[in-house]
Amino acid sequence: MASNSSSDITTVHPDIIQSHILNRLDGPTLASAASTVSHLRRLCTENHLWHKISTATWPSLTDPLASALIATFPAAHRSIFSDSFPSLHYSSSPDHHSTPFPPPEELVSAVDLYYKGKPVFSRVIRTETQKGWFLSSPLWVDLLEPYELVPTPLKLEHNDKEEECLKHLEENLGLSWIMIDPTRKRAANLSSRSPVAVRRHWLTGEVEAVYAVAMGCVQCIVKVTCCGKIGGAMHVREVSLTMEDLDGKHVVGRESAVILQRAIESGTRRKVDAEEAKARFEEFCCVRRERKEMKIRREKAMDMFAMLVASAVFASLFWAMILCVSQ
Repeated sequence: MASNSSSDITTVHPDIIQSHILNRLDGPTLASAASTVSHLRRLCTENHLWHKISTATWPSLTDPLASALIATFPAAHRSIFSDSFPSLHYSSSPDHHSTPFPPPEELVSAVDLYYKGKPVFSRVIRTETQKGWFLSSPLWVDLLEPYELVPTPLKLEHNDKEEECLKHLEENLGLSWIMIDPTRKRAANLSSRSPVAVRRHWLTGEVEAVYAVAMGCVQCIVKVTCCGKIGGAMHVREVSLTMEDLDGKHVVGRESAVILQRAIESGTRRKVDAEEAKARFEEFCCVRRERKEMKIRREKAMDMFAMLVASAVFASLFWAMILCVSQ
């Protein structure tokens, strides 16, 4: 049957197959078609097909910087798609910082923000990883310039509709953050695509959409902060990427670059729905809370022990003084 299917499809002109069939497929379907017969495999590896799919999925990849980097990948746009489309899964070991792994000279971020599946904002930025400020400071990548506002089609509802507004954002505000390693010519998507949480900031009152990907004992977090007047248009004021460990501390640049390189190169890619992404985020937060509570209990126990020791020493000195006076 496989031989007959192969001989049947070879009778169709390749231009017809590419223009009227393969050209209409999405990335996963095109990849599946490439794994069937050798004739289709050759047609499915044409870069112009993957270029169209990749740039339609992530408009940021049309940026000249991103395009130049993708051209150096082993299979160009097919490589970037296979690296970036499924969600990243990687379990970092607790002693990741002890193994030498020199960071690349830079990391390039290609970011796209979507509303109802349609892109509303795209940008590509580079982050130098050899500078002293990066190596010794917590990882913090800001996408927007200070005081820059990105307009969106969203409206900031009145307080009585706030719950509906937050739910609407959770269901319709998507984000992709592709991190490209130019040295190893690999990439990975560090966003959960759908928000794992949408909430009001406790201090500013601004709306925050949180996207997260857990990597064992650390977690990449992307926050999209929206502002605006009640009843008016909502603007994106900040889009930032950070990395936190299980103690809630921000990972410094030197260690984060190592983790990112390992995750990009060794992590598996698997499709994850919104509910699973939320569950993974909540699980990470739960472990972090438990560790914090355990640390507090341990510190209280140590404080109590120190007080008992101090009391015992004070009592011993007190009685020793009494004995000396009585003699």
